[in-house]
Amino acid sequence: MDIDQARTFLAIAAHGSFIEASRKLHLTQSTVSARIQRLEEELGVHLFVRNRSGATLTTGGRRFFEYAKRLILTAEQARQRVGLPSRYRGALRIGGRIALWDGLLPAWMSWMSERTTNVSIRSEIGFEEDLMRHLIEGTLDIGLMYTPSHSPGLIIEHLFDETLMLVSSREGDTKPEADYIYVEWGPAFDIKHTQDYPYLEAPQQTVNIGWLGVQLILANGGTCYLPERMAEPLISIGRLHAVVGAPSYAHPTYMVYPKEHDNPVIHQALEGLRSLTGST
Repeated sequence: MDIDQARTFLAIAAHGSFIEASRKLHLTQSTVSARIQRLEEELGVHLFVRNRSGATLTTGGRRFFEYAKRLILTAEQARQRVGLPSRYRGALRIGGRIALWDGLLPAWMSWMSERTTNVSIRSEIGFEEDLMRHLIEGTLDIGLMYTPSHSPGLIIEHLFDETLMLVSSREGDTKPEADYIYVEWGPAFDIKHTQDYPYLEAPQQTVNIGWLGVQLILANGGTCYLPERMAEPLISIGRLHAVVGAPSYAHPTYMVYPKEHDNPVIHQALEGLRSLTGST
């Protein structure tokens, strides 16, 4: 049994598909299948039931799940901590959606640095799918996101609600105009947005992150929905304008972290995030 086998097993469990796991791991399907076959031979049990809808864990697969996570986590901890310079007492890996790196997570980094100078921190940007996979694999300690998926061994904690507001590059706009850019803020936003704008034609431009939407309207003009937290600094200097009377939407933000761990830095990091967002 090796790390690659365990990582492949967890990727399939996370995505429910050999095909999707091979795509995420940048491997051929035959390589993924071969790894699982060797793992099943070593364990003497079938780990997945494969059918047209994908792959589901067998009873043996569910039993192996926690062991696979521990194997990956142990290897990752060894890689991170053994090589740390002696001045560090620990390491932390945190990832989040790009919008959460605008203001919130840099403020958290400052909060951490004011309280400790002997923690090594690795930061990354990602979408929910990748962040959840890294959390399941044990290669990420804390993930901040909007639409987490439930997984055994992980805690999903509501952190705060973003307020999505309609902003424009022009003063005086009262609704989305022809240059409206639709930002994919998730299924809940899409439902409410459709209800509030039932006659709005499909916009010419759609983007998958708010950061890209704001870059486009700053460069070319237009309107889009942004977190109030991101929009306010640009509104205050006159680069953007709030569209008065437009509906706003609550957009929950969550932090996800392991239920069981032996990393004391995680507790401190979570305390800082709760403190900064008023969720303590």
